[in-house]
Amino acid sequence: MRYTTWFRQHLAALRAVVVLTAITGILYPLVVFAVAQLPGLHDKAEGSLLYRDGKPVGSSLIGQAFTDGAGVALPQYFQTRPSNSAPADGSRPAGYDPTNSAFGNKGPEDVVDTLAADPAQSKQSLLTTVCTRSKQIGEREGVSGARPFCTPGGVGAVLAVFGSRDTHGDITTPTRVVSVNEACPMVPFQPTYRGVRVECAQPETDYSGGLIVPVRGDAPADTPVPSDAVTASGSGLDPQISPRYAEIQLARVAAARGVPVDRVADVVAEHTHGRDLGFLGEPRVDVLELNLDLDNRFPVRG
Repeated sequence: MRYTTWFRQHLAALRAVVVLTAITGILYPLVVFAVAQLPGLHDKAEGSLLYRDGKPVGSSLIGQAFTDGAGVALPQYFQTRPSNSAPADGSRPAGYDPTNSAFGNKGPEDVVDTLAADPAQSKQSLLTTVCTRSKQIGEREGVSGARPFCTPGGVGAVLAVFGSRDTHGDITTPTRVVSVNEACPMVPFQPTYRGVRVECAQPETDYSGGLIVPVRGDAPADTPVPSDAVTASGSGLDPQISPRYAEIQLARVAAARGVPVDRVADVVAEHTHGRDLGFLGEPRVDVLELNLDLDNRFPVRG
């Protein structure tokens, strides 16, 4: 009796394995594959690849850098937003690497750099990274790269204030003030703070005992360089930029291609997509599709 029950239970389990294997391992993949071959779905199933002269040059779903071998932006192309993806082995600098999608593990309170004796070993805070990128983009596009809480030199405007703290944790009468993101012998962005001379920071010195005070400065909140130009997306592979970021690049791209700005602006408008269903997401410009179209219409004569 027990043997018969055991045999029936295991036979039922075996049948279930066979049936589920046939459904989930054979039938379902075949159905998905067949559906993926339908018109309108096939290209998406193949990775939404884009071609030039019959050769794949990228995907409309994954961003890529338009730079030279040294990482310098090519003037004839619209630039994408920054990316945090990079090979895990460090063989190449951070860029668009679809095999290593990643996001930066830094938050809005990351405002103090780690300064090393060798500048190449220093580590930038999120604030300084944003400030540096904004300054570089402003210089490249001929607009102001100034941002709140950034120094004119392109680092985070942050002070470490030392002295006795009151009941609210504030230091009204400081005894020492250090600009923690400006390594000596750099001249601090602000000469004094509450009557005390501001010092430059000595590399490899711990200033965590001071009160960290970000200084807003007088830069307008609505800066010409938009946030997507200086921050990476969550995946690090976003292929699109905001229309505002595309707008500040118009003059540079038009000059490099030798065409009027309004003609380049018309092409940008053709590759600008609104919110999905009218309310989801934000307006966006697909950079790869835009640059490929520009190459077709206004090729750069070498």
